[in-house]
Amino acid sequence: MSKPISRRNLLVTASGSALSGCLGSPHAPSAAAPGHPAAGARTPAPGRDKPLPPGLPDQIEHGPGDRDEVALTFHGQGDPGLATALLTAAEKAGARLTVLAVGTWLDAHPGMAERVLKGGHELGNHTQNHLDIGALEETAATAEIERCARRLEELTGSRGRWFRPSQTRLATPLVVRLARQAGYPHVLSYDVDSLDWTDPGPAAVRARLAGQARPGSVVSLHLGHPGTVAALPGILDDLHRRGLRAVTTSELLT
Repeated sequence: MSKPISRRNLLVTASGSALSGCLGSPHAPSAAAPGHPAAGARTPAPGRDKPLPPGLPDQIEHGPGDRDEVALTFHGQGDPGLATALLTAAEKAGARLTVLAVGTWLDAHPGMAERVLKGGHELGNHTQNHLDIGALEETAATAEIERCARRLEELTGSRGRWFRPSQTRLATPLVVRLARQAGYPHVLSYDVDSLDWTDPGPAAVRARLAGQARPGSVVSLHLGHPGTVAALPGILDDLHRRGLRAVTTSELLT
């Protein structure tokens, strides 16, 4: 895997009306109230049940560069209404996402786990409390990974395939080892950081991805930020114009 892309700004515009369109579209699938799953049967996330290829590194920063695909991965916490709007916008565009959920978010909004999966997206572990896991000693770090894993298992029957460390892009060797012990042989990092958590506005979020995402990229984004919801339709349009599809991380790698 190659080195991560540098984090610098670019250009492009995004319509401020996209957020209201995502939140209020009469064509959005019914998710009667934030935090409750949409109606209908669960759609398996593409690639979820396929074995990963051998030889993947302990920390995955991007996928194969010869595929016309990218993985949009979301740190999962924040307002469930915004999360539902973002998932709905992705589904309308035929995109499939990877959501790395924070355990306390799942505790507060348990219906979001099923909502993610029913949309054909992928769900993974982003620790229980979103602490700086690299700064924790072994017992505390283990608890952060295990508590979220158990919550995922309680809600979905699976711990998920992916673990992403909290408050850091790359995990320490200790965290890599603890994640493996918890059932996550690969830590999911990324090579494109949208910096959407700084709330720079939809245009800036869209611009970073337009300039930095490439075939095989794993992109870091966040639920719970209005600018990200507003930017997503434009991001997906930009990818489509470049011949790129947004797929789950498992699909990207398998």
